[in-house]
Amino acid sequence: MTTPEKTPLHIRMHAGDNVAIVVNDGGLPVGTVFPDGLVLADAVPQGHKVALADLAEGDAVIRYNVTIGFAARALPKGSWISEAVLRMPAARELEGLPIATRAAPVMEALEGYTFQGFRNADGSVGTRNILAITTTVQCVSGVVDHAVKRIKSELLPRYPNVDDVIGLEHSYGCGVAIDAPGAEIPIRTLRNITQNPNFGGQAMVVSLGCEKLQPARLFPKGSIPILSGADPAHVCLQDEGHVGFQSMIDSIMRTADVQLTVLNLRQRETCPASDLVVGVQCGGSDAFSGVTANPAVGYATDLLVRAGATVMFSEVTEVRDGIDQLTSRAVNAEVAEAMIREMAWYDAYLTRGGVDRSANTTPGNKKGGLSNIVEKAMGSIVKSGSSAITGVLSPGEKLKQKGLVYAATPASDFICGTLQLAAGMNIHVFTTGRGTPYGLAECPVIKVATRNDLARRWHDLMDVNAGRIASGEASIEDVGWELFKLMLDVASGSKTWAEHWKLHNALTLFNPAPVT
Repeated sequence: MTTPEKTPLHIRMHAGDNVAIVVNDGGLPVGTVFPDGLVLADAVPQGHKVALADLAEGDAVIRYNVTIGFAARALPKGSWISEAVLRMPAARELEGLPIATRAAPVMEALEGYTFQGFRNADGSVGTRNILAITTTVQCVSGVVDHAVKRIKSELLPRYPNVDDVIGLEHSYGCGVAIDAPGAEIPIRTLRNITQNPNFGGQAMVVSLGCEKLQPARLFPKGSIPILSGADPAHVCLQDEGHVGFQSMIDSIMRTADVQLTVLNLRQRETCPASDLVVGVQCGGSDAFSGVTANPAVGYATDLLVRAGATVMFSEVTEVRDGIDQLTSRAVNAEVAEAMIREMAWYDAYLTRGGVDRSANTTPGNKKGGLSNIVEKAMGSIVKSGSSAITGVLSPGEKLKQKGLVYAATPASDFICGTLQLAAGMNIHVFTTGRGTPYGLAECPVIKVATRNDLARRWHDLMDVNAGRIASGEASIEDVGWELFKLMLDVASGSKTWAEHWKLHNALTLFNPAPVT
């Protein structure tokens, strides 16, 4: 007898689609009969597409009511629609796009939701109270790493209101064409990360001394507000006063002690949900990303915007094939044109590298049922919800407005997270279908699983199981509200699994400038 758990299930995203994805864990064998009478002509893995009608060679294959490819050969109803039997359509031209033509739905303001955060002198709010030690060059990373371990074990226990001490380590600063076009991107990224709300305005920097990226260039006079002192607290390892390795460590620890004293005076206070700055991202995506986790994040995005908060969605490579959907949602022509400029830069970047956009989907994406970047893009965009897009940030820029903002970043998980931190993110939401131990030291990361199987297997890594949407145990709205309320709890100090296990990845800077 077939139990409800074993009932063959497929999900069709739109009435106009001629494919659906298989829901069941482990996929389904050839000959499987669905309740609607569809019979599988092939064995189909979980998350992969099945033809709902006979397709002739050259017929459009439609998912999300969008042509995601063309049949490379005749495909009978019930066939497995894999990457091997699809030809990818050409990318949408960046001319003649709809500009600010789609009015956002009217949504009632959401009031009364708060969290306990750390208010900063510049008006921003931190969800964590962290001492961050900025580095000017990769050469000092080993010293800073050693010092941070000592600070955590010897100093941090004396300052109960400080959550953590981290080194903002990276691979930039020297061996680069520091004045080349594009070099301003990694430099402003580092500068703006130092101002992240979770660091409380206590800027501390460790330099080597001989590097191209000098502290005065990284932090020009008046470039950052600081709680104590006129300039960032600075330790230069090549200073003549440092005699041996231990004296360098002692100098860093003395400076850190002063910074920690100031940070420890900060207290959590009640802040409105409008003070949240949320970055949303997906990684290790699968065909369920656009069915469960990302729509739930999109629903939560709309709740955040209704509450007056700021939400950033990103990943140029992930949304390029849906550019018409984005420009139509722009609040005005200026915002639409800014998005087009970012996509045009990406197109030129691919051309310079001699590759095309088909390189985007990874082996894991494909194993999870995503045939190409067009299909992946449709599932990625839904993280942005339905609100109007109010602004666009170029890589490394800092936020200047609230609402739904497109922050242009590459799709690489860690580069995207780094750039969202520079923009001012104080909480991060990350969806995954294949699974990833991604985490950030600089702000809490809420991980959302797209499938029940992943949530079960990675039970102590995933904070939210959106797979319940596919199995009918919860709605998109249910999980969206759950995620919204979890964000308020996490912003108030509750730890995510990534924080519990200290899954912290180093900053990854986007550097389009040439190396010397």
